[in-house]
Amino acid sequence: MRIALFITCFNDTMYPNTGKAVTKLLERLGHTVHFPQAQTCCGQMHFNTGYRREALPLVRRFADVFARYDAVVTPSGSCAGMIREHHGTLAQSCGDAYLAASVETVTQRVYELSELLVDVLGVTDVGAYFPHRVTYHPTCHSLRMLRVGDRPLQLLRAVKGIDLVELPEADSCCGFGGTFALKNPDVSSAMLADKVRNVAQTRAEVLCAGDNSCLMHIGGGLGRLRTGVGTIHLAEILAATEGDPT
Repeated sequence: MRIALFITCFNDTMYPNTGKAVTKLLERLGHTVHFPQAQTCCGQMHFNTGYRREALPLVRRFADVFARYDAVVTPSGSCAGMIREHHGTLAQSCGDAYLAASVETVTQRVYELSELLVDVLGVTDVGAYFPHRVTYHPTCHSLRMLRVGDRPLQLLRAVKGIDLVELPEADSCCGFGGTFALKNPDVSSAMLADKVRNVAQTRAEVLCAGDNSCLMHIGGGLGRLRTGVGTIHLAEILAATEGDPT
C-alpha cells in the first residue's frame, strides 16, 4: 500500500516530531511512508473565515498532489475533517466537473491516524510502550465530524505500561476552535478553564489528543497554572517503544 503523509501546516511549522512519529510507527508496522514535497495547506483557515475562493487553489493542489496514493494519513482530525467534509463542496461550487470528480476520489482515501490503523490496517496493538499515567481528550473535529469514536482509545488501551485514566467531561470542547479563540477570547478562556480543571482531576502525567492545535491550547492553560501535566500527540505515544527515552 502506498501511504502518503499529509503533515498539515500546524505540525510542519510547530510540531514536526508528530510527523516523524507517524512515519516511525507505520514503518515499524511494515509500511513505506511517502512525503510529497509539493503538499501545502488544506485550506481550513481560509474556508472557516469566509475566504472560499482563496481556498479553492489549495483544494485543487491537494487533489493533484495526493492522487496517486492508496491512502493519505494525517495526524489531525481537524484537517482530515476539512478535506473529507468540505473539499467536495468547494470543488462543486466552482463548476469544474473534473476537479469535483478528482476530489471525490482522493478524499475517500484520506484518514486520520487512528482510522488508518484500526479500519484500514486492522491493528490496535502497535507494539507501543509508554509507562505513564495518561488521559485522552477527543478533539471536536475527530469526535463530531469524523466520528472516530473509541478508535484512539482502542489503540491506547493496547499500549504496554500505560495507566490510562478517563477524562471527566471528555467530549466538551477545549475552546480553541482555530480563529474562534481569537474572535471570542473570553468564551474560549472559560471553556479552557473547565477543560484544564478536568484534566487536573485525573492526576495524569500527560494529556493525549489527536490534534496538536488543541494540545497547544490546553497545554498553555496547564502550563500557566503550573499543573505539571504535559501534552503529547497520540502518534508519539504509539511510536514509543521499550528502550526509548521516557
